[in-house]
Amino acid sequence: MSSSAAPGVTFETISTAEGFAALGESWDDLVRAMARPSPRLLHAWLVAWWRHFSENRELAVEVAYREDRLVGALPLCVQHQHGLDVLTFLGAEQVPLADLLLARGEKAGTGVALAERAAATKHDYADFHGLPGSSRLLKALGPSRLQLIVRAEAPVLEPNGASWESYYATRLSSKQRALHRRRIRQLEKLGTLETTIARTRDELMPALEEAFELHALRWEGRPDRSDFGTEAGRQFHREATAAIAELDVPRIVTLRLDNRAIAFAYYFALEGAMHCYRLAFDPELQRFSPGLVNRYDTLEYAFREGTTRIEFLGGLERYKVELTDRTEPLHEGLGLAGSVAGKVVVSGRLNGVRLRRFAKRSPTIRRFYYEGLAPARRLLGNGS
Repeated sequence: MSSSAAPGVTFETISTAEGFAALGESWDDLVRAMARPSPRLLHAWLVAWWRHFSENRELAVEVAYREDRLVGALPLCVQHQHGLDVLTFLGAEQVPLADLLLARGEKAGTGVALAERAAATKHDYADFHGLPGSSRLLKALGPSRLQLIVRAEAPVLEPNGASWESYYATRLSSKQRALHRRRIRQLEKLGTLETTIARTRDELMPALEEAFELHALRWEGRPDRSDFGTEAGRQFHREATAAIAELDVPRIVTLRLDNRAIAFAYYFALEGAMHCYRLAFDPELQRFSPGLVNRYDTLEYAFREGTTRIEFLGGLERYKVELTDRTEPLHEGLGLAGSVAGKVVVSGRLNGVRLRRFAKRSPTIRRFYYEGLAPARRLLGNGS
């Protein structure tokens, strides 16, 4: 460890899997202290992720101790990509709400020191996905060194003590409620309909396998950017789900027809919040909306469990807009260029974002960008 300007605090860079694995419960205390705790920052989840996705990456986790107590951390790694070294979060693009972690009551100076240590890591540029608008990391570095780009609108629902019955009756229109009841009746004509909730490890493992099967059916022949449908991804999810089941965090709600899974919703419960993760349904039954039926069952279960906040995450899909009143966007943070090549990439990415924003306001430029430049953008891969 090395001392720093933060009085009474020492710092360390964790660069080995063994070193990171040793942090244990103290890491999760920092996650739970976040304003919007991210389940996918939990220690066991990240340990499993690193075990399966560490290829072409190096650990660069910054931690801070006050005496022997872990009081701050930055879950980082360096990804070797296209000949460049990119400083990014553990979990890459799959960790919404990732941010600098600080213990409750810890001074902001500790966070600044952690951020400066990260900035000094050997890299070409930094690319941080999932940052909330109130990011501690952004505050520690300053907007001149890290620029935020909105990547997802992230709808949010806060029940404010309402019961599911009250919410269902007041938030959903009579047309929506009628459609829901009609779909249940139609499905019940096909066989015995029931909903099961997997919460323990023994319940979650078979439910997860059913989720894999439904996900594969739903996305067959369609582009799927998640790792839920790959062999490496399935191995990771088996390990990670089993590990955080010990913390009573994962839930899988499954809709069954004659005991056959026809829809699922996988979510996390952490510090009173529900974080939606994956969902899918059997496309053969699409006309009966099994996903809609299962979605309401899932929300009902979350309400009854005492959820105080529901993080839908992702974009503005219609069903999310219908169920929520506001969004709290998630961002991508670009900056901390450490080389000429890094500066070129950051500048190009930011200029590309500005061009798309301008194009949206100009019909002529919008046509040129999306039609005239389409072949060139496909050739370059358009990493932004």
